[in-house]
Amino acid sequence: MIQNNISFAGAGRVADALCREMYFAGFKIEFIVSQNEKNGRSLADSCKASWSSELLFPDSTDVIIVAVPDHKLKGVLDRLKCRPGTLVVHTAGSIGIDVFPEQIKRKGIFYPLQTFSKERKVVFKDLPFLLESSDKQSSAILKNLAESIGGKVHFVDTEHRRMLHLAAVFVCNFTNYMLTAGKEIALKASFPFEVLGPLIKEATSKAMDIGPENSQTGPAVRNDQNTIEKHLELLSFSPELQSIYNEMTRSIIRYYNTKDKK
Repeated sequence: MIQNNISFAGAGRVADALCREMYFAGFKIEFIVSQNEKNGRSLADSCKASWSSELLFPDSTDVIIVAVPDHKLKGVLDRLKCRPGTLVVHTAGSIGIDVFPEQIKRKGIFYPLQTFSKERKVVFKDLPFLLESSDKQSSAILKNLAESIGGKVHFVDTEHRRMLHLAAVFVCNFTNYMLTAGKEIALKASFPFEVLGPLIKEATSKAMDIGPENSQTGPAVRNDQNTIEKHLELLSFSPELQSIYNEMTRSIIRYYNTKDKK
């Protein structure tokens, strides 16, 4: 394993997960820079690093991983100071390499295709890392970093990475909201969310096994208008969920009618 000294700008969920995993993989973590002193010091202490609120990195740092919210990224990169040979990368899925200012010569993107929460430990084995960089040497460094923590490397340009980020919003963020809605409806029936657990697990497992497009069941794919109307009546307590149900149902009907005609 190639040894690199690594520092982080940011101490949120992504920085926390990557930093700890790299530390346990044997990398030296030098600095954690964060405006939130509590989070920054906690993360730094966990990996024997130093904390600072200043975006000034020592010459000994080989790689700086900028893991901050998308709306803060440009401002952080503009203020960041390091030696010219330091590789600086960000972890945003929907922002390109063109966000880096002129003074940062070696740059890249180190995007893990995963959802992170501080209270949950992510399994990094075979986790997709979508990488992009300014030069071959930087590509080799990022590939080594990802593979050293178990990741599966994909070199992807900005356009295709943004499309995968959009796909992730559908399968993760939108799905999570649907689960939230399902929980709310189950509670109205005086049942806990856990009653839906086996269904959720089987739906996900089946989608991965045979493809989601081949897994669809329910009233919409059957175009069962009688059941659909009853469901819409039951959703009268929430015009928003009623609207979502109606639009999703129409989309499913259109998709499978078109698919059957191909």
